[in-house]
Amino acid sequence: MQDKDVFSFVIYIIHACADKWNKLPSEVYKTLESNNCIDRFLVSNYDVLHTQSTAYIVDDIKEYLKVRGVSV
Repeated sequence: MQDKDVFSFVIYIIHACADKWNKLPSEVYKTLESNNCIDRFLVSNYDVLHTQSTAYIVDDIKEYLKVRGVSV
């Protein structure tokens, strides 16, 4: 069950980022995946992140990418 919850969470967050950043979900996925954001940030911190607001998580991802020199 946990894997399904994590998968649903990641998909939801990809779409939330796409909406906020006016990008296609596929573009957001490629950006997050190529910067290890999905595995090293979203999945590994799922227990904490899924209790936070969507806006907070999207901003956190933006900061995660910014530190790695990626602008969205």
